[in-house]
Amino acid sequence: MSEKTLIRVGHSPDPDDAFMFHALANDKIDTGSYRFTHELQDIETLNHRAQRGELELTAVSVHGYAYITDKYALCACGASIGDQYGPMVVARHPGPVSTLHGKKIAVPGTLTTAFLSLKLLLGDDFTYEVHPFDEILNVVERGEADAGLIIHEGQLTYARQGLYQIVDLGRWWFEETGLPLPLGGNAIRKDLGQQAMEEVTSLLKQSIEYGLQHRQEALDHALQYGRDLDRSQADKFVGMYVNDWTLDFGPRGRLAVETLLQRAYDHKIIPHPVKIDWIG
Repeated sequence: MSEKTLIRVGHSPDPDDAFMFHALANDKIDTGSYRFTHELQDIETLNHRAQRGELELTAVSVHGYAYITDKYALCACGASIGDQYGPMVVARHPGPVSTLHGKKIAVPGTLTTAFLSLKLLLGDDFTYEVHPFDEILNVVERGEADAGLIIHEGQLTYARQGLYQIVDLGRWWFEETGLPLPLGGNAIRKDLGQQAMEEVTSLLKQSIEYGLQHRQEALDHALQYGRDLDRSQADKFVGMYVNDWTLDFGPRGRLAVETLLQRAYDHKIIPHPVKIDWIG
């Protein structure tokens, strides 16, 4: 029997990614001639690892993808898209967006799409400090930053820590463009070759389909990664980011990616225009 091709997968230790990869991580589908291993790291770390081409298949921010087009194509499945919702900026006191100008904001990484969206909103009129995404609410609560840019399940839990939403960047983006905010996707390394890229992307899609068809089972797996979320909150969070968009970006999702990256280039946030190679 021939040796199976190893596919090292990187994704975030959060409920939506765990839900998406449940079938691959727990041998629920036949992976044919491929063998998958999983490395769980925060998205900013994965964005940087992708720049070095370390993993065959990896979650990436759409912002981060702008820097790895030489090495990776973007899978048509596996999207995390905020459809009129998304990353938020929260603070200890309520107020309008104008209160953020000139303030220090704790952010989860400069390659995240959340950070790109914040730059599109505020320009350079703020300072920032990078913190682990799961520490940002605590940093703001302690007063170590004026506000915090939150991703993942913090979007559902910030009020528990007495914090207030200043802006929902997914809602702001929709009002600006009429499009959903494409936060993240999965990138596959081009040196695998076209056939392998298509086959592995197909297996990723099968894993997503399995999760959606076996929701409670996949949710049991995802709950391991739902910091401070009860089952109903975890189910809600997974529903926000694993849905029809995740099965396929579709024409509107692809347009959203192209629009976001074009605006990023127009505002000199990324250094060059991005041509997206789609697989699947």
